[in-house]
Amino acid sequence: MSYNSNYHSVFDISYHMIFCIKYRREVINDEISNRLKEIFEKICPKYNIVLKEWEHDVDHIHMLINAMPNTELSKFVNTYKSASSRLIKKEFPEIRGRLWEEYFWSRSYLVVSVGGAPLEIIKKYIQNQKEV
Repeated sequence: MSYNSNYHSVFDISYHMIFCIKYRREVINDEISNRLKEIFEKICPKYNIVLKEWEHDVDHIHMLINAMPNTELSKFVNTYKSASSRLIKKEFPEIRGRLWEEYFWSRSYLVVSVGGAPLEIIKKYIQNQKEV
């Protein structure tokens, strides 16, 4: 097993995250998912997050990430959701009519620590989300 380290600690912190579209509106296609992923990867380094896996369905996205002990997930989520919502609605104006009152993301999200589960199993679960 490999671990990450910094000056004062050794760690392996992995999370499975799910973000849903407000009222589960079906607006995510491959092009939008790719753009959401680009935005995610641009914001990640500022919060010491590394994206390991990404997949989407029409109304939600799944991510497997690695984080550092000082990562503030709630701040990252707020930053990402705000930036991605603004950019997606600007770059893909056709989805505005399919959203509820201009909201893109649901306020809630799922984050689960996956330290005890084999990461390969979680990666396969995320990769297979479209098939379910």
